[in-house]
Amino acid sequence: MRATRLVSLLLLLQMRGQLTAQELAAHFEVSVRTIHRDIESLAAAGVPVEAVRGPAGGYRLAGGYRTKLTGLTAAEAEALFVAPAPAAELGLGGVLANARLKVLAALPAELQERASRAERYFHLDTRGWFRGEDTVPHLPTIAAGTWRERRLSARYREGVRVVRRTLDPLGLVLKGGAWYLVAHRSVGMRVYRVSRFVSVRIRDDGFERPDEFELGAYWEEWSRTFEASRPRVEVKLRASELALRHLPRDLQRGDGVFIVGFENLEEAFRELLKFGPDAEVIEPAELRTRIAETASEVAQLYSVHAVR
Repeated sequence: MRATRLVSLLLLLQMRGQLTAQELAAHFEVSVRTIHRDIESLAAAGVPVEAVRGPAGGYRLAGGYRTKLTGLTAAEAEALFVAPAPAAELGLGGVLANARLKVLAALPAELQERASRAERYFHLDTRGWFRGEDTVPHLPTIAAGTWRERRLSARYREGVRVVRRTLDPLGLVLKGGAWYLVAHRSVGMRVYRVSRFVSVRIRDDGFERPDEFELGAYWEEWSRTFEASRPRVEVKLRASELALRHLPRDLQRGDGVFIVGFENLEEAFRELLKFGPDAEVIEPAELRTRIAETASEVAQLYSVHAVR
């Protein structure tokens, strides 16, 4: 969301001419320190932002600098209009629709046509097949607190308990159809699954975002650590092409035999049973025996019903 704020800050300076750090901070509902960091980022990206000293000072774009939406390439215009489904969950569906109309109106005629065609032919669905959808009623509130850099008072489900937490929300991540909040609290950095929040309230007090924090880099490192720490069971099996298309992507191949990793035997049992004869477990023997016994029970059940 910081990238969006940087673009908005640039456009605001372009429209208003000159604004103080305090005015910019009030407009974006962030701290003055955050505005100073944003200005430094724009300057580092090559945008000529001037700092005017004195009582009537502030920030302005030097030399009549202007950015134009008509600078969009055809590919960028098309990408902008490939429906980003997560925006609606964040509570930004209406805002996004209005922004698209404004962008579309500013584009040359040939780009308008390509952008409109992209939405007709492409649709983004971020959810996986055969999975229960997360219910995230508190996502818009969490997103608003994250954007405004305001602390959150929350009740969160940890196992069978519901605990109270005061959080500094640093960013939201959509992973495999599930939303996660990266936040800081008294004991350090934590990742929370948004569907497990029982209640969320935005507090009046803000917080200082760590200068060194980058959401993408943190998520990548956390994900690697999380995956490495999870219990893992390796299953050796033979599988048809149909089954292979739906099995985890980290499988290893060799002589028609595949090794697939699962979190535990229970997960392996549930996942492999649904493939029926399209997946034959070779090892571990415990899993092979359990699937065979279950298949026998199912066959017997349907045999009895057929006789009746």
